[in-house]
Amino acid sequence: MSVTSANRLELLQIADAVAREKMIDPSLVIEAMEDSLGKAARSRYGAEYDIRAKIDRKSGELFMTRYRHVVEEVENHFTELTLEDARAIKPDAELDDYLTDSLPPMDFGRIAAQSAKQVIMQKVREAERLRQYEEFKDRVGEIINGIVKRTEYGNVIVDVGRGEAILRRDQLIQREAFRNGDRVRALIRDVRHEVRGPQVFLSRTAPEFLAELFKMEVPEIYDGVIEIKAVARDPGSRAKMGVISYDNSIDPVGACVGMRGSRVQAVVGELQGEKIDIIPWNQDPATFLVNALQPAEVSKVVFDDESERIEVVVPDEQLSLAIGRRGQNVRLASQLTGLDIDIMTEAQESERRQAEFAERTQLFMESLNVDEMVAQLLVAEGFTTLEEVAYVDRDELAAIDGFDETTAEELQARARESLEELNARALERARALGVEDALVAFEGLTPQMVQALAEDGILSLEEFARCADWELAGGYTTVDGKRVKDTGLLEKFDVSLAEAQHLVMSARVLLGWVDPSALEVESEGEGAEADADSAAEPQPEA
Repeated sequence: MSVTSANRLELLQIADAVAREKMIDPSLVIEAMEDSLGKAARSRYGAEYDIRAKIDRKSGELFMTRYRHVVEEVENHFTELTLEDARAIKPDAELDDYLTDSLPPMDFGRIAAQSAKQVIMQKVREAERLRQYEEFKDRVGEIINGIVKRTEYGNVIVDVGRGEAILRRDQLIQREAFRNGDRVRALIRDVRHEVRGPQVFLSRTAPEFLAELFKMEVPEIYDGVIEIKAVARDPGSRAKMGVISYDNSIDPVGACVGMRGSRVQAVVGELQGEKIDIIPWNQDPATFLVNALQPAEVSKVVFDDESERIEVVVPDEQLSLAIGRRGQNVRLASQLTGLDIDIMTEAQESERRQAEFAERTQLFMESLNVDEMVAQLLVAEGFTTLEEVAYVDRDELAAIDGFDETTAEELQARARESLEELNARALERARALGVEDALVAFEGLTPQMVQALAEDGILSLEEFARCADWELAGGYTTVDGKRVKDTGLLEKFDVSLAEAQHLVMSARVLLGWVDPSALEVESEGEGAEADADSAAEPQPEA
C-alpha cells in the first residue's frame, strides 16, 4: 500500500495509540516510525544512501529525503560530494553543508513493511525501558507493592504498575512460594539500565526491608523521633534491630513493639513469622553488644579497639543460649555490632587467666632469677614483660607490698642484664642468618624483632620496607565468610598496626622511596588525634 494513498492522519493516530498503551511520549513513537521508514526506503533505493524520513507532526504527511554531505575530499560517493559539484547544484553551498533531494512517494513491499514494523517495536521497547528506568531510579530503598505475573526458574516476575520488576530466588524468604496473581510487597534493591530484561530488582531478605516495614508501622520512626541504627537478619528465621529514641519520654523498644505487640506482629506476619529482637542501641560498643546478645546474660566484656574484636564471658549455663542454634544468636549480634565476637565460659576464661599467670610467673623466675612468690607479685601487679620491669619508674616497683628501694633497684638491674643477654643472642642469631647492618641499625627495631624478621627471610631494609603493616602487626582476613587470624611477624612484641605503619613508612623514606612530607602528614594526623582525645577529656578545675 502506498503511504500517499493512506489517510495522512493515520500515522499520527497510530503513534498516539501506541504511546498511550506503552505510556511513553508520542514523539518517541513518531521518531521510531521515521527511523523504520528510512530503513525501508534504503532497502528500496540502496543501503549505501543516506535517506531519511520525516513525518509532519500536524498533518501526518511523509517526506523522504536523500542527504549528501559537502566535503573537501570524497570518500563515499553515495553520501558525499565535493564543493565544486555542490555549487553546480546549489551556488551558495559551503563546506560541511548538506544537500537534500526529495524522493517520490513509494510503495512498501511486504518485507520492507515487516522490517519497518520490527524497527518500530524495537524503538518502542527501548523507550519503554528508559521510561521505566527514569521512573524507578530514584526510588531505591523504597517498599513497593505488586502482583506476581509469572515465575521463571525460581525468580518471581512482579507487575509493579508501569512496568515489571524481578524478585530473584535468593532474595526470597526461605520456604516462601508465590503463585500468579498473588500480591507481594518488597524493597526496591537496585535499578539498572540494561538493554534486555527487567531493570528493577526487588528484595525481601535485605535488612533495609525490615527497617522500612517498621517505618510504615511505627509513626515515631517515620517522624524521626526513633531511629533504627542497625539491622541484622537471618531471613525467615530471626532478626535483631538496634533502635534509639531522641525523646527521653519515648521508649524506643516499647514503641516498636506496640500495644500488645500489634506493631511488631504486623512486621512478623509480613516476614513469614521471622522472630525479631528489638534492642536499645548504645554508643558504647560493649554495652550495645551485651544488649545484642540477649536473651543470654553476660558476665564480662573485653574490647580490643585495634582489631575490633571483643571477648564475651558468660556463665557456663548461658553458653548455648549466647551462641544460639547453629551459632545464630552470636552471628546476628556480630553483624549488628560490626565486631568479631569470641564467646567463652567463666571456667574457660579462668583457665586461660591462670595459664597466662603461670607463663608470666615462669618468665620472671627464669629471667630475673627470683623465687615464685616474687614473680607472682610482679604478675599480680600487672607486669607482663621484662621491658616493663627494666624501665618502669623505680617507685612503682618499690611501692609493691613486700618490696623496698633496694629490691626494686636489684630487680631492674637483673631485668636489664637479662634483656642485654637476650638481645645479644638475638643479634648473633640474626647475623648468622645473613641480616644486613642497615636493618640492624634501623631505629624502632629491637634485636629480638630483627631476629624474628630474619627467621622469616627479611634480611635487608629494602625487604622490610616492602612489608605491609598487617604483615608486621597481624590482622584478620575474611575466608569463605569467616574471619581468619593472620599472625604478624612482630605481633608478639605488641607492635600495633599504627606503629607498624610508621616503621614501614620510615624505612621507605630512609630509602628515598617516599617523600618525607608523607611521614610528616602522618605524624600531624596522629598529633591531631591526640589533641582531640585530650580535648575530650575533662580538665581539672583551677
